[in-house]
Amino acid sequence: MTDPSRRDRLRELLDAVVDSDNTDVGDMARSSFASEFHFSREVRRLTGESPAALRRRIMLERAAWRLRGGEQVSTVAAEEGWSSPEVFSRAFRRTFGVPPSRAADVAFRVPAPNGLHFHPPQSLWLDSDGDTKEPDISQLMVAHDIADTANLIGKASQLSKDQWLEEVSPGQVILDWDGPEPSVGAVLGAIVWTKEVWLATIEGRDFPSRAATSPETTTALQLAEYHEELGRRWSAIVSEYTADGRLGDTIIDALCDPPESFQLYGIVAHVLNYSAHRRGLARMMLARHGVRTDNGDPLAWMRSN
Repeated sequence: MTDPSRRDRLRELLDAVVDSDNTDVGDMARSSFASEFHFSREVRRLTGESPAALRRRIMLERAAWRLRGGEQVSTVAAEEGWSSPEVFSRAFRRTFGVPPSRAADVAFRVPAPNGLHFHPPQSLWLDSDGDTKEPDISQLMVAHDIADTANLIGKASQLSKDQWLEEVSPGQVILDWDGPEPSVGAVLGAIVWTKEVWLATIEGRDFPSRAATSPETTTALQLAEYHEELGRRWSAIVSEYTADGRLGDTIIDALCDPPESFQLYGIVAHVLNYSAHRRGLARMMLARHGVRTDNGDPLAWMRSN
């Protein structure tokens, strides 16, 4: 759920428009702590519709959805704020081209200048801009992983050297071939080192040393600097292969004994999966040391960026 303290202004304006207690623009403006003139101007600027027209369309879409669910015309008309079923029926026919009795024959969403629609049961839906490139979930997750890892390493810089090395979770093993990860430093180092290993595999380099990511030989500040450069390389190589349509390529990994074959998109999924797991562990381990962190939610990260 969204933190109420971080809600954006558009969301507040839209809430005022569709609030059932707001019967006119004056009510809408007062509930959003704005003058009627300023409120109307802002809604029109942000949505391309006047508050009254936007509210009327959203309410009609909601009414159509309710009618498609089998509710009575008279009930829907009254509860959606229409003065009578007859007035509601005329407005419905003008908007949808059919009477309310035939609501099941049409989609409950109608064309809108802003792509903003009613979304069942009580939410709003904003269509993406048709001119915008289709979002790439893998790129989003790669970027979030790098940013969240940097955030956690930064939090770990608050630890003393003993806390950095302390075996908070003795015997903890995530993947057998990576060895034990009992400390905050070991878990965060493993997140970074894993990317380094797979970069070496993709780029055809020798198996990397763990010196730059081992908690015994590096501090949180040093790991942060190392991760910054490594994160850039990892993001760049995923972007490059994505743009070239080559994520389906297969690598025969000679760094494994015996050699194994991996497809690139599987490697990316592997890295993201275990990085997310380790980031969750790092949060719990940092909490044991009294260091507070956020929950690492990509939605919260997107809102802050």
